[in-house]
Amino acid sequence: MARERKYIDTMLFRLPSRCTVCHTWPSSPLCDACVARFTQVQPRCLRCALPLTGSATVCGACLLDTPPLDACYAAVPYSYPWSDLITNFKFRQEVGLASQLAQVMRSTPWIEPALDKVNWIIPMPLSDRRLKDRGYNQAWELAKHLVGRHARQKLRADLLLRVADTSPQPGLAREARQQNVQQAFAVNPELAQSIASSRIALIDDVMTSGASLFSAAATLRRAGAAHITGLVFARTDFSESPHNQD
Repeated sequence: MARERKYIDTMLFRLPSRCTVCHTWPSSPLCDACVARFTQVQPRCLRCALPLTGSATVCGACLLDTPPLDACYAAVPYSYPWSDLITNFKFRQEVGLASQLAQVMRSTPWIEPALDKVNWIIPMPLSDRRLKDRGYNQAWELAKHLVGRHARQKLRADLLLRVADTSPQPGLAREARQQNVQQAFAVNPELAQSIASSRIALIDDVMTSGASLFSAAATLRRAGAAHITGLVFARTDFSESPHNQD
């Protein structure tokens, strides 16, 4: 049933429709005017993608406590209209939005060059229970459209596993969020040799504090990954250190 719903939803998004933001008709689900209006490039920390002011390229938190990501890029802030679209994409079965969100990501400077440089593109994995409940992994759907047909051989969902069914992060206190995902990931032991000395891009829909991305990156680093880049559609704009939140 979930597969049938995903197919129908994808087909509907290929038909002329209203823009989900400004309701212009006819339009793709995201019209060009809204994409241009709400995708203004802003300076961000090269290690955690928090917004920056001035000429700095790395935020103070990352200078004091270097994260396990070598680089991190976000396409948009987690704010209107993107927060609403992500909710629909992630929790309301609007899987067809993946192609539109991926297109926004590809139009962002730095993201496509980052994809070209990696050996593997890994969507952030879900636990078996959450995957069964939702019917799809939103990071996988986003990654499929992000890489396109020409780099599909780089896309791997079998290298990194979610081995712990952790509590939903929004319901936890800040200190508990980081602890919640510390042992959540593992490298597939049968494919561990593929990780050694490789350059990897981790794909996710939203980055809040980065606790999940950092935990996944640390797991890959212990397995010998040479360089790890986080690529996310949206980034929340916390002013506090992302190393202590999620």
